[in-house]
Amino acid sequence: MDQAKSDSKSFHSSAEPINRVQQNVLARGERWLLDRLCARMPRWVTPDILTFIGVFGALAIFTGYAASTLGDAWLWLAIAGYVIHWFGDSLDGSLARFRRIERPRYGYFLDHSCDGLATTLVVLGLGASDYVQLEVALVALAGYLLMSIHAFLCVRVMGELRLSYMMAGPTELRLVLMAMTLSMLALGPNPIVHVFTGFDLFVGAVGTLLIVLFGVRTAVTARKLAIEEPPPKSG
Repeated sequence: MDQAKSDSKSFHSSAEPINRVQQNVLARGERWLLDRLCARMPRWVTPDILTFIGVFGALAIFTGYAASTLGDAWLWLAIAGYVIHWFGDSLDGSLARFRRIERPRYGYFLDHSCDGLATTLVVLGLGASDYVQLEVALVALAGYLLMSIHAFLCVRVMGELRLSYMMAGPTELRLVLMAMTLSMLALGPNPIVHVFTGFDLFVGAVGTLLIVLFGVRTAVTARKLAIEEPPPKSG
């Protein structure tokens, strides 16, 4: 999901720095909190440890959703997993920058690889539960992967790493998913349209929105690049 250790630098030392674009609603308050957590972090805690804490949180989310078929109480594990995932995933890059120990290429590669794994675990966990059909969950995963591809391409062609879209970023998304999980505890997995629950409709709508957003952002970026880089004149 966010906060790559290298997102303030380029892949190669000779390249231009990456411009981080973060305009989500909670960005300022979250930055205030992360700065204070970094200042109080024990020296033995490293960015890599935090990255893997984030992955552990994603595993907890997967387990909580998948095990909810045995009892709704397991959903509390998924909620706790979101908190753990936020802690590790949001702090790893912040701590590296705070201590001035960034490793640009290594950090970028490891952080975004773990983000992809974590998101896959979350979505597959939802699909393994009784609340969301696997096919619907995979639509959301496809939307996430398309937006990830767009973000990584923009780093290459625009020198820009966008961390938020439509005033929302990973932290806002986690809060929405936590609220959805609390709703699961309150409402149960009751179908409202054939075999589909209200959670199916919500997750499917989010996945569809991401796919549409990918198409729109691709068109906008392609047009901008076409203007900046017109075709060579013949003759």
